[in-house]
Amino acid sequence: MILLALLAIVELSTFAGNGSIQKPNIIIILADDLGNGDVGFHGSDIKTPNIDRLAAEGVVLDQFYACPMCSPTRAGLMTGRYPNRFGLMRAVIPPYREYGMPPEEFTIAEMLGEAGYKHRGMVGKRHLGHRQKKWLPENQGFTFYEGCYNGAIDYFTQEREGEQDWHELDKPSEKSGYTTDLVGDASVTFINSVPETEPFFLYVPFTAPHSPFQAKTEDIAKYPERTGDKKIYAAMIDCMDQNIGKILNCIEKRGQVDDTFILFFSDNGGVQRVASNGDLRGWKLTPYQGGINVVAAARWPAGNISGGEKITERMGYIDVLPTLMEIAGYEGQVENELDGINVLDAMRGENLEDRNWFTYFDQRSEKIERLALSTDEWKLIWERNAGDNTSPFEKTELYRIDTDKIESVNIAEQNKELVLSLQTVAEHFYRNKVEHQNPRYPDKENLAGSVIKNWTPEK
Repeated sequence: MILLALLAIVELSTFAGNGSIQKPNIIIILADDLGNGDVGFHGSDIKTPNIDRLAAEGVVLDQFYACPMCSPTRAGLMTGRYPNRFGLMRAVIPPYREYGMPPEEFTIAEMLGEAGYKHRGMVGKRHLGHRQKKWLPENQGFTFYEGCYNGAIDYFTQEREGEQDWHELDKPSEKSGYTTDLVGDASVTFINSVPETEPFFLYVPFTAPHSPFQAKTEDIAKYPERTGDKKIYAAMIDCMDQNIGKILNCIEKRGQVDDTFILFFSDNGGVQRVASNGDLRGWKLTPYQGGINVVAAARWPAGNISGGEKITERMGYIDVLPTLMEIAGYEGQVENELDGINVLDAMRGENLEDRNWFTYFDQRSEKIERLALSTDEWKLIWERNAGDNTSPFEKTELYRIDTDKIESVNIAEQNKELVLSLQTVAEHFYRNKVEHQNPRYPDKENLAGSVIKNWTPEK
């Protein structure tokens, strides 16, 4: 009995990170605009054997939520907070904007640094601010970075707006190749740079399969039954999966499969023109499930996240930081209020208490705010004029999301009191937003300054 007790103590210290034994490696892999239905384990014709392997050997996160667009998801992922609290939930960050994730926010990389992770790498698309050095990865907790600051860079030249956007830490990189391959290769380089006796954190936000729709000839040839951009889109996902395979194989060669926590998900749903979100209604830039309920899987054999189970508990991007706090054994303080929760036990199959889940965006030129509130039973969608829009508009939808996951029957008219109650809750969330919000995407009045040479900020 004494021996068993000692073994239990050792196991807890190993995997909770509370003792001298190595903490688990942590890898977050983020796809860009990947449709919920565009992976093999969801029945797609697109070849994704490595993503499928994560799902089969780990767990499928069937109700994993993101924002309906890029930068907000990345901001909430990094902080564990709804990005309206610091101005980054309304819209993405286009080139030249004088906006970025505030240094006052406590990031995953900074937290893990305090938790004993000396090696903290990021490879891929940042998209959280690029005009000032304070917004760059190395100034927000990362010790290694290779990738692009903008979205939608050219896959073969790494250019955006005519300037090269590929960096190693804060310096322009001379590397060339297909972007997805550069991401995979740099990820392997980072992993192999870490001594096998020391834990690491690696965040891999691929640019794929976001536009521009560009793929390698050999990958396009694999999909003769597809045409046009849908053909290229499939090839881009295929290539991303190949590079995820490089990461998985690297971990396997190092003998670290069991002791590595891996989370894979998409930053939002797929775009209507090329993607499939399966049975889910809606697309990227909509508050429907197809925009926010994204494909996701996690694996950590030593942490009992394995077996191929489907986890139906609702969780998402803001839960990643508090969950990693548990995995890493972080015992410090977090000054900013967190909106996410630790969902590690839910990934192991335990139930979560019901909670409100919020979505908000106002990216387009029509100046319409789109809010959504989800609970285990209900989903409210509330669209209305933004404060700077004088035209009258309001639209309300209500769904029994527990039984109507495809949002097919709007029952708002039959439940007016419930709608008003949910709107009150949504309005309270909305009021948490700071005044200084990232401008809408087409808002040219907020362009800041001239062309940035090689996208390298001077201040």
